[in-house]
Amino acid sequence: MTQLNPRQQEAVDHATGPLLILAAAGSGKTRVLVHRIARLLADGRARPDEILAVTFTNKAARELVHRCASLFGGSAQSLWTGTFHGIGARILRRHAALIGYPQDFSIFDTDDQKRLLKDILESASLDPTRFTPDGFRSFIEKAKNEGKLPGDPSIPQDDPFSRRYAELYGVYQERLRRLGAMDFGDLISGVLELFRGSHELLERYRQQFHHVLVDEYQDTNHAQYLMVSTLAGGHRNICVVGDDDQSIYGWRGASLRNILEFERDFPGAHIIKLDQSYRSTETIIAAARAVIANNRSRMEKAIWTENPPGDRITVYEASDERDEATYIVNQLRALGGSRGKAAVFYRTNAQSRAIEEALVQAGMPYVIVGTTRFYERREIKDLLAYLRVAHNPRDDLSLARIINVPTRGIGRTTWDSLKSRAISENSSIWDVLPIAAAGLKNQAATRLRRFHKMVENWVARD
Repeated sequence: MTQLNPRQQEAVDHATGPLLILAAAGSGKTRVLVHRIARLLADGRARPDEILAVTFTNKAARELVHRCASLFGGSAQSLWTGTFHGIGARILRRHAALIGYPQDFSIFDTDDQKRLLKDILESASLDPTRFTPDGFRSFIEKAKNEGKLPGDPSIPQDDPFSRRYAELYGVYQERLRRLGAMDFGDLISGVLELFRGSHELLERYRQQFHHVLVDEYQDTNHAQYLMVSTLAGGHRNICVVGDDDQSIYGWRGASLRNILEFERDFPGAHIIKLDQSYRSTETIIAAARAVIANNRSRMEKAIWTENPPGDRITVYEASDERDEATYIVNQLRALGGSRGKAAVFYRTNAQSRAIEEALVQAGMPYVIVGTTRFYERREIKDLLAYLRVAHNPRDDLSLARIINVPTRGIGRTTWDSLKSRAISENSSIWDVLPIAAAGLKNQAATRLRRFHKMVENWVARD
């Protein structure tokens, strides 16, 4: 292994047992992960399909596979590499029937989830100004992040909201099962449910994955911790990479304790600190060190670099948002150079307006990053709903989205009638649709029959 510093090499060469790599920003952690995987393969300690490497984003997973492929060839494609949700979905696609789901279950996004939650809250006749889909979703997300299924006595029920949401949590899960769907949280909690229900299945995966590697460990939640620690529970060959100083996802369930208490969870764990940064200048490193030193809960380490000092850090205190925007434009103008060489970060989206106006007035072209994502656009969601219905016509939420898109004269009254009949018969809307059509007036019946025939043709081609 070349181009590795002594601590990086130590992490690569670690043989067996739990390993925590504390990797500062820019310390080459991805290189270490890639070379560690290569070493495991070269030493014959595992085949590619016996290595599970979990990343925080799909982009990171693709980069890991690409870099592994450039180092040791096409066998990298056999690695089990992906995000927690991607790995969870892959396992569940094989065994979903064991927990009451079809193998081809749908995966609901946030919008789908909120529509279902709204329907459940309305059916429970709760005050919509107090009990909201967003509040209900936050409750469920928190429970699933902590690995808690409906009925778990440890779910907090300290107020009227949490008590009611706890009661309806089970209703929500049952509705998902009837729809043949899971939300993102289920892709983790579903795996935990599988392993709790079948020790034989758990042992099969433990024997398959001889080594478990986890990137960005500081951003894992409790359910994700349970998933990887359960998989590594037999051989204890778990290698996690992270930095408690870079933990920024506490607001969505990340638990800093996962990294701070790694030694307690895995007695005898080896710890390696990658504290040399190859990315930033000495000035930036010094500033970061001064700020991080004030963190109350952290593992002791000191990031450093051999890079030159670089430019000084400037702090400008603006009088208002327009003054701030003008200052930013003047700084960009002073920098000159080609386009695409500067980035402007702001804390909230609302702050972009003044900056955009100043850029337009200055005639400076710009691109806003982080606008509506491709898959969150209305027309894309509509298209995906069509594909879901073609694959699974009993997906009531997707059916509701497309039944009158484009407009085909099937209005709210007709839909409510279909939904009421489905609920009373404990069935899907698709199953009651042809029967309901027979009992409607001519025009409405004709529209429903046309829609039903159209979907039937899709299903036949799927």
